Amino acid sequence: MSGTGPREAIFPTRMALTNTKLRLKGAQTGHSLLAKKRDALTTRFRSILKKVDEDAYLMLLVTPVRTIPAIYKAKRKMGRVMQLASFSLAEVTYATGDISYQVQESVKTASFKVKAKQDNVSGVLLPAFEVDRDPSGSDFNLTGLGRGGQQIQKSKEVYAKAVETLVELASLQTAFTILDEVIKATNRRVNAIEHVVIPKLENTIKYVMSELDEMDREEFFRLKKVQGKKKRDAATAEAKKLQDSKAAEEDTGDGSTAPTNLLEEKDEDVIF
Repeated sequence: MSGTGPREAIFPTRMALTNTKLRLKGAQTGHSLLAKKRDALTTRFRSILKKVDEDAYLMLLVTPVRTIPAIYKAKRKMGRVMQLASFSLAEVTYATGDISYQVQESVKTASFKVKAKQDNVSGVLLPAFEVDRDPSGSDFNLTGLGRGGQQIQKSKEVYAKAVETLVELASLQTAFTILDEVIKATNRRVNAIEHVVIPKLENTIKYVMSELDEMDREEFFRLKKVQGKKKRDAATAEAKKLQDSKAAEEDTGDGSTAPTNLLEEKDEDVIF
């Protein structure tokens, strides 16, 4: 009968065999496309991780994706920038005092704007954020004493760098998270097709082919039996015919037919 392994419960016909072969071809094509998609996503994932941290990138080469720790380099850079920004704000406060009210009064429009776009990587849309900075801004050069304006300008630049780093970190973190989830889902699909769907269809094809071969053998055996019976019936009829002819020859003696008297024979009555 059929081969071993899980298979689909279908009736073994040639149409079912053709449909199953088409499904197997589609599953193999889908597996190939998903494998290429996984490779492309993994390449992009590694490039992002390499931008984020060299240590994490080296760890990725020897460990699975799901065991990679959180983003390192960008976060460490963010920590250093925020530390410098805090120190610069402390210097401004020491040199000029509290300038929050002056900043609030002087701000008319936003000097930082974040633009969002999408990168298509094998059908996966990854959000990317960019900083659009307006160089024009308030002038605090004459604020405070003891080079207070310079301290304010320095603090402004440091905080601007902190905002740019924060936007970069948000873009990398979002792409990192989305890619990680999509790669996991793609791996599950690839493994399911490779280890479940394709073997099941192959076992179904083997089962249908074995059943069709068995039906062909049964049909061939049936035809042989029918042909043999026809030959035996023909031989029996021929032997009976030959036997009847021999019996007729024996009844006539020498084999000649005796003349009959038509007047002595009586015809059957015909009723109209």
